[in-house]
Amino acid sequence: MTIALQAASLGDMVAVADVRERHGRFFEERLGKPLEVCQDYRQLLDRNDIDAVTIGTPDHWHVKIAIDALRAGKHVYCEKPLTLTVDEGRQLLKVVEQTGKVFQVGTQQRSEYDKVFLKAVVLARSGRLGDKLHALASVGKGEKGGPFENGVPPADLDWDMWLGQAPAVPYCKQRTDFDFRWWLEYSGGNVTDWGVHHVDIAMLALGVENTGPIAIEGHGEFPQIENGYNTTADFDCNLEFAGGHVCRLYSGVNELIISGEKGRIRVNRRVGLTGKPIEELTPADDDWINEEIIKLCHGKEVSGVTGKHEKAGAHMNNFFDCIRDGGRTVSDPWTHHRSVSACHLANIAMRLRRRLEFDPVSETFPNDDQANSMLKREQRPAYSIYT
Repeated sequence: MTIALQAASLGDMVAVADVRERHGRFFEERLGKPLEVCQDYRQLLDRNDIDAVTIGTPDHWHVKIAIDALRAGKHVYCEKPLTLTVDEGRQLLKVVEQTGKVFQVGTQQRSEYDKVFLKAVVLARSGRLGDKLHALASVGKGEKGGPFENGVPPADLDWDMWLGQAPAVPYCKQRTDFDFRWWLEYSGGNVTDWGVHHVDIAMLALGVENTGPIAIEGHGEFPQIENGYNTTADFDCNLEFAGGHVCRLYSGVNELIISGEKGRIRVNRRVGLTGKPIEELTPADDDWINEEIIKLCHGKEVSGVTGKHEKAGAHMNNFFDCIRDGGRTVSDPWTHHRSVSACHLANIAMRLRRRLEFDPVSETFPNDDQANSMLKREQRPAYSIYT
């Protein structure tokens, strides 16, 4: 809801779609103006007065809605993590390039939080920390639970459509709302949900945002509970990149540490940016750091009000700026595809319990049919991006 309210502060919100009708009505009430409210988003795509859409669904619906909206001529702002599988990202990028529409991914660390994450990226890329960098992306643990009882879906919920591309199963309350994150059918657990925030910044800092890891190795326990959470709550995985850079993604405190032979910095949303290299900065460094931040943002200043639902932060402002001038968004789908794919690869390696070699050019595992079969998922035809 937050991103839709932010968008409404910059444009004229005219419609909302939600598979549970009361959620759509609640948004209409919160916005304080009449809207077209429906359960099927496809009902809205033919409207000529809709130029852009925001997508805040469970992860397994992101790509299908985004592709349909792009093909309908709409600009798209989509929450993270952008995809459910690596191949979904590849298919989405084809449509983004075919349509030429503006696309922003909701990884706000690329623009907000007083730009401390952008500053960390600039310092890491400047060589002040060293040439061979190590990133420690630490995020909170996931949830454990189950087995859960099935039930009867609420009368105002279209359960079949909620499931979408995922397998048809009976309604279970714990599959919905916030808890969809702990089911592999709909998400990747905290590996993708929170992991993509810090892995995204880490890959920018290491200068590998346009490629992918060459090797992945780690461990995590994926519960085998019938009708229970099946993502890993605890995990520890190394992503190795060409040039000797490494990003370690694990479940711990929530922060990102970037280090090299010359120094180390720590950044998170609570404390900001700390470390000796930060203490050594002088006022004379401000100009070149700000210039490099603007380059990271594709030539744009990013600014806005954060922490206010009714006002747009820098990320949404950037999306609207790019719609106006056709520029590239600060969190573009090409580099986000790489960062979320790295998280997907971590899940694959941990599920297979072995070290994997990966070719970031072809985006495949060389001579590994078992691992390659996990880059894509079968989807129910009525909601598939492949039909």
